[in-house]
Amino acid sequence: MIGRRVRDTDRFAPGDYGRHPGDGHWKGRTPNGHLGAFDKHEVVEHDDGTITVSPSILVSSDEGELWHGFLERGVWRKA
Repeated sequence: MIGRRVRDTDRFAPGDYGRHPGDGHWKGRTPNGHLGAFDKHEVVEHDDGTITVSPSILVSSDEGELWHGFLERGVWRKA
């Protein structure tokens, strides 16, 4: 899924990513709709405004894995 960088908003649709205006932290909503923070990741911002997050992004809950994959140059892909 090609993601979309959003600015100055706390509303993230599936595939959106950006810095949260309240706390300045990078966040994103996975293609299946789960919001995750990238605080424990390295985020590289590219000249075109896209980002690459590493290592892989794992969103989980007490019930298990909700989404696991990558955000590379603004493109989401499952692991």
